[in-house]
Amino acid sequence: MFDLAALEVALADTIFAGHLHFSPLTDSTNIDALEAARSGAPHGSVYFADEQLAGRGRGDHAWRSAAGEGLYVSVLLRPRIPALRLPLTPLAAGLAAADAIRAVSGLTVDLRWPNDLLIGPRKAGGILVESKIESRPKGSTVSFAVVGIGINVHQRAFAPDLPPQRRGPVSATPGSKDRSLGTPVAGDPEFATPATSLDREAGRRIRRQSLLVSLLKSLQQETDGLLDPIAEKTIPRRVEQASTWVSGRQVEVHGPQACAGVTAGLNEYGFLLVRTANGLVTVQTGGIRAHSF
Repeated sequence: MFDLAALEVALADTIFAGHLHFSPLTDSTNIDALEAARSGAPHGSVYFADEQLAGRGRGDHAWRSAAGEGLYVSVLLRPRIPALRLPLTPLAAGLAAADAIRAVSGLTVDLRWPNDLLIGPRKAGGILVESKIESRPKGSTVSFAVVGIGINVHQRAFAPDLPPQRRGPVSATPGSKDRSLGTPVAGDPEFATPATSLDREAGRRIRRQSLLVSLLKSLQQETDGLLDPIAEKTIPRRVEQASTWVSGRQVEVHGPQACAGVTAGLNEYGFLLVRTANGLVTVQTGGIRAHSF
């Protein structure tokens, strides 16, 4: 369990102070945060749990969230940014998660676009961003974004992958809608990426409390960068530096823009560039896996 009083002290100088909401058991921390966002919860509200019964990943895949084994947290942000910049949010969250994992465990995370957290060839977690976009006369803006982050911490063994459990679409109507970006899945059943945990990789027990504090502090720093035009422009380049996947990698793209080719970096909006036999493709959504030609 978490020491809530100690968390408040450790986060006293952050936007999260006084906005921590812990549940021993919940269906989904992202659902909790989305409901709170629609009820007017403030920027910086944090929803985390010891266990989830209905955790969700990209494409609404089920995500196993065993009690006391991982970090399951969702953060409500109300960034004053145009909708065009929203795809940078999961990238910034990925950088924050990688920094936090490195700080508490010494492990290096490989960011697989759009936001899988890999340690070597194995998946330790990922990110799901769900948001509401509002249309305004001067252009669409982000009303809120819920950043869900799941990290395997204490697991020592993983059940065989199961077929995806779909619950239906998450997108609503244009203008004011919820959008899903990211993949907080521990061993994505759709593409059978093997799973791992921080304890297994580090060879020692990692404290979830320390990981949560480090993650939230890093997340505040990274998402503050979305408001700074100069810092914002560095996000795609920094993801490229933290990833073996986004440049010079032979991949297969799964999703609406299915294709195969060699990755050629990220554009200024954080979209993946893939050089295919038919030319350069700008991939805006989907997932990638290694592919041999």
